[in-house]
Amino acid sequence: MSDTIRRTGGCLCGGVTFAVTGEPVRVGLCHCKDCRKAGGSVFSAFAIWPRRAFEMTGIVSSYGTRSFCPTCGGRVAWVDDKEAEVMIGSLDIAPSDLAPQYELWIGRRETWLHALPGTKQFAHDRDAPDDGDSAAVTPPPGAVAID
Repeated sequence: MSDTIRRTGGCLCGGVTFAVTGEPVRVGLCHCKDCRKAGGSVFSAFAIWPRRAFEMTGIVSSYGTRSFCPTCGGRVAWVDDKEAEVMIGSLDIAPSDLAPQYELWIGRRETWLHALPGTKQFAHDRDAPDDGDSAAVTPPPGAVAID
């Protein structure tokens, strides 16, 4: 029997389902305008797996790189040749073990939200998949300092 973790999820109506196998490459929060508009929330929480670890069933529509269920509008995933980005809230089981490691677009973070302790903070996007440190910044005034 394999010890590999398999997580499942899907859209609101259940017309689209997916599974991810293993641990994610990284987990983050994004405060950018696109994520805010796409999700209707002030930030998006997501986890990224290698593309080979992601499988999906059902029919999806897309807007740019974002896929969603055409029936209920629920966001499903962003997928390219290398990675699959899954919205943490679309998983079937609350993922308490998928704590964010970084935050993107912190200049757009609401003033009543604070930086997550222990996370890297980026003014915009991460520079490169393997080297996010070069874009790390100091949290804005009023945010909790991160060492």
